[in-house]
Amino acid sequence: MESLQEFLTKNNSDIFSLAQYIDNHIALNWEPLIRKNIDKLRNVFTKAGDTAYGMYLGWLFLPVHKQLKQALFRPEPRLPGDFSISREWGNQEETEQQRWIWSTIKSTEGKLLGTIVTIAFHDHTQFRIPQQPQIIALSETSKEAVVNALSQRSDDFKNALEFNIWYANYLVELNS
Repeated sequence: MESLQEFLTKNNSDIFSLAQYIDNHIALNWEPLIRKNIDKLRNVFTKAGDTAYGMYLGWLFLPVHKQLKQALFRPEPRLPGDFSISREWGNQEETEQQRWIWSTIKSTEGKLLGTIVTIAFHDHTQFRIPQQPQIIALSETSKEAVVNALSQRSDDFKNALEFNIWYANYLVELNS
């Protein structure tokens, strides 16, 4: 796969081209990464649940981070994003879940480029990623604008709680 700098030279240097590059990387690597590390990922899932998905996504995005740095871009926070403000939903059996999480992309000079949203599909009953993670590019960069844009795209997103709010409610329920 060509470098991000080469890719952006042939395309626009905007958030949408960056998203296409990341999507191409994911398409090539998401399944081989699982196959290569399935035993380790299953073991982590057995011991620590969803932490295994965070570990997997960290590995998946590591080459992207290297390319971003070389191309003089900074994701804030690191891709795939801030878990505490992400939103998740899925079926009652918890076998078909989606988590939408995002990072704002800046140039090293501080110019805001846009936001990369990662949709991570997963299963809460076993380590399983039922489909390729998806990428959405947004020109919006503030949390409020990103939430509004994603809420317009998905009623499920709109109706889901941020993780930190969901977790606070969960703790209240436990103590009731």
